[in-house]
Amino acid sequence: MDLSTLGDVWHDVVGTQPHPPWWLVTLTGVAALGAVSVRSVWHVLRNVVTIAHEGGHAVAALVTGRQLHSIRLHSDTSGVTVSSGKPYGPGMILTAFAGYVTPPLLGLGAAGLLAVGHITALLWGGILLLAAILILIRNMYGVLSVVTTGAVFFVVSWFGSSTVQAAFAYAFTWFLLLAGARPVLELQSKRARGRAPDSDADQLARLTGMPGLMWVFGFGIVAVVALVAGGVWLLPSSLPQLPNW
Repeated sequence: MDLSTLGDVWHDVVGTQPHPPWWLVTLTGVAALGAVSVRSVWHVLRNVVTIAHEGGHAVAALVTGRQLHSIRLHSDTSGVTVSSGKPYGPGMILTAFAGYVTPPLLGLGAAGLLAVGHITALLWGGILLLAAILILIRNMYGVLSVVTTGAVFFVVSWFGSSTVQAAFAYAFTWFLLLAGARPVLELQSKRARGRAPDSDADQLARLTGMPGLMWVFGFGIVAVVALVAGGVWLLPSSLPQLPNW
């Protein structure tokens, strides 16, 4: 993106960009599916999901009046968000629930932006969200993960051509939508083997008295609904039109 002033940046952020061709939207979706499916690629890109997950906990804590202290991201793609306040009640329940549903909901929001042509707004919105999370990070690996992700967004938004920006924005959105379900499946797999006694679902079970499996199911429902709705928003305007015989 060849911009020389902040005014130019702002103009692109508030303006709209043309929808990319259907083949690019489809190709980025296939690439995102591959990224979620291939274990070695997923292990690296899962860090992005963890950033969104912990960011969801953080936002929920702030919205419900809890005192937010820190976020830590670890090399095994786990993370911890520390907040203080009542250890029970709606605020704590919402904070615990927010983690797994945030990545697919972010993907749904991103799909909504792309559906109305706000490609640049999506990229710069991602940079701002990452900058806000960076302020709360309290370990070196976490700083490295967030800064690296933010740097990729910045390079694409500042130096990338319109096609590169569109490809990145759609690939990122597809990834968030598709990646929403896999951590939920991984969570239940660990729970079934007794390896996640303090997971978000089990914390919610202790807070509400409802079974942890029910909360896992709830996470999955949100992920599936977001994927279906987001896919509908991304694809219709991009699919090739059948000839009128």
